[in-house]
Amino acid sequence: MNKQQKHLVVVVGPTAVGKTDLCVRLARHFNTEIISADSRQFYREMSIGTAKPTPAEQQGVKHHFVDSHSITGEYSAGAFEQEVLALLERLFVEHDVVILTGGSGLYVRAVLEGMDEMPETDPAVREQLTKLYEQEGLQPLLDKLQQLDPLYFAQVDKANPQRVVRALEVCLSSGHPYSSFRRSVPQERPFNTIKIALNRERAELYSRIDQRMDLMLAQGLAEEARQLYPYRQHNALQTVGYKEIFDYLEGKYDWEEAVRLLKRNSRRYAKRQLTWFNKNPQEYAWFHPEQWQEIVAFINERMSD
Repeated sequence: MNKQQKHLVVVVGPTAVGKTDLCVRLARHFNTEIISADSRQFYREMSIGTAKPTPAEQQGVKHHFVDSHSITGEYSAGAFEQEVLALLERLFVEHDVVILTGGSGLYVRAVLEGMDEMPETDPAVREQLTKLYEQEGLQPLLDKLQQLDPLYFAQVDKANPQRVVRALEVCLSSGHPYSSFRRSVPQERPFNTIKIALNRERAELYSRIDQRMDLMLAQGLAEEARQLYPYRQHNALQTVGYKEIFDYLEGKYDWEEAVRLLKRNSRRYAKRQLTWFNKNPQEYAWFHPEQWQEIVAFINERMSD
């Protein structure tokens, strides 16, 4: 593969910002295919709550890693990295441009930079940590992480139980801080990367998020969550859109409160996504999703560098 002639266009941004529409348009413009880096759209059983693009929305453009796995099995960012790199090797035979898009920063980073080599962990440790989280909430886990790995504690998203549990799982299983296993040098990739981030004015974005949640509820999100309830401990379901309904099903609050929390937590999730992609403001070129001409011009310019 000639790196100078192969380009991975990465399009990231918060939930409901408009990534799907733009990426389909880009794929049609460049006559190429799309790889989803949304860590929940992988699962066939999760459609409404993940805002998975419908066949009509896909407009005949091939989407990879949508409905590719079952919720009955675990899937990691490391496995995603390896599968996407193998797929890209095949796609770049026919295409000079491929599009990678999603709001899951860890999965995007896995493809672009590689994943850290983590030690084997004891499943019993994860089970104990998950049980502690269910019984006492996130704070005891945060306190433990601060004690065992203050360096990672200072960096971790403290509202993300999956990240906290994963770090503690490694700390307790290995006897070493989670941060000691994290790689500081990104791996080289045999293609160029063109990074684009999308955003809207905060009020506009939040309005779109509220509208999306209303649409999901009208489409049957509650029933989808009810069917997925037996798998509620799965990492992919420890997230906005499902967890609120699981708590409603368990009688923790009424339906009106569940809907309020769905919208509030979705807005908070979008804010965390923006924080992740804005860690290094120079890493991504930021656009409004409707800046079509400017986005295409930027891609063409970077491809000709």
